[in-house]
Parts: sequence; C-alpha cells; structure tokens
Amino acid sequence: MKLDVLALGAHPDDVEMSCSGTLLAAAAAGKTIGIVDFTRGELGTRGTPQTRAEESERANLILGIDVRENLGMADGFFRNDREHQLILVAALRRYQPDVVLCNAIHDRHPDHGRAAQLATDACFLSGLRMIETLGEDGQPQAPWRPRVVYHYIQDRQIAPDFVVDITAHWPKKWESIQAYKTQFHDPNSQEPATYLSTPAFSDFMEARAREFGHLIGAEYGEGFTRERPIGVREVTELI
Repeated sequence: MKLDVLALGAHPDDVEMSCSGTLLAAAAAGKTIGIVDFTRGELGTRGTPQTRAEESERANLILGIDVRENLGMADGFFRNDREHQLILVAALRRYQPDVVLCNAIHDRHPDHGRAAQLATDACFLSGLRMIETLGEDGQPQAPWRPRVVYHYIQDRQIAPDFVVDITAHWPKKWESIQAYKTQFHDPNSQEPATYLSTPAFSDFMEARAREFGHLIGAEYGEGFTRERPIGVREVTELI
C-alpha cells in the first residue's frame, strides 16, 4: 500500500522511542503510516528476537500502524552497501512514502548513524529508473523518491531543525515504548541490567520529550533534523 509517512529504524523500538508521537499525529490527521525495521535486534542483551517481534506487534496495535515490515538485516553488521541499499530501495518502492523519518545522523549506537546514511542513499537511489528491483509479485517496481527525508533525534543531543508537538499523543507514545517490556525498566525482570533498562533512562526519555516541547511552547515534542531547507506556503502556518 502507498504510505504518507514511513518511519525507518535500525532496530525494533527505535521508532517508538524517537518518533512514534509524530506518527500518531500524522494518523490523527488522516495520513497512512508505516514502519520498516532493518534488523530484529538480535544482539540485544535482554530478550530474544522472538520476544522483540511480539513486543513490536503489541506496539503496532497501540500505535495503529497501517503496515510494518522487518527487513531481516544483521544487527550490528549491516552496511551501507549495494546489497543493503537494494533491499531498502525495494521497500521504499513497495510503500511509496511521501515522507521518510529515519535514524539520527550520529548517535551512541553505531548502527543508528549507519542506518541514517543507508536511508539517505536508498531514498535517492529509489528514484533512479535504471536501478531495477522486483516486487513481491516478481514484477519490476516503478521508481519512487520520497518528497522529504527527516532524521529523528535519539540518544545523543543534536539541535533540532524543527520540533513536532506531540502533547496530545504522549500517553500512547509512552504506552508503545512500554510494550517493549524486555528492553526497558521492569523491577520484576531477572535479565541483566543495561543502559536502557534503568529507571534513569526512562526518566531521560520523558525529559527529552519535555525539553523538545519546551522549545516550541508545548508540553511534549519530538525533534528532527532535515537534509534540505524546509519550505512553507504561508508564514502563519508556523507555530
């Protein structure tokens, strides 16, 4: 199906943590939304690929995602090369998104910056008709280039180029994050503690959203960086 907004993530839960409020806002405006995860998160210290897939399904129901796909790339070892670019190009042509949201341009986890560059390159290559890919029906896919590509902000502090007001959608965003019970703070878990599983990290996620919201006079926000200047049709549209 054709999507208005497609969020890409190196790992399941990247999107929920970083831009699910923006997806919810788009859906509330009548837009079609989807998520494509690059990997199954199989290198994660807590949980398993199976439990992560189950958690993603719960998050999908909470967010009301129209479509979600996992490309099955190797966690920690995927590369921005021809092989992986073509996999992503096929997905972009399959869903034909107008807007793509993708990983931070640089971050604590090396997969995130690499995924950001892979997304940028694949979004351009997807529009070249001389690059041939096949759809799920075995037929050649038509070229497609997203109108805009934006990078959400993750662990590392990056000054946003714009912020989306997600105040009305914060409860559902937080619920979607908590769907990943194996990854975040759970006082009853017997699994090893990680950077993400501490109460402090949960506090950080909320504080980051409040900080971004504060920048635009809202309670909660999500920040993004852009690849080219942002245009507006009429200046009073800005908040």
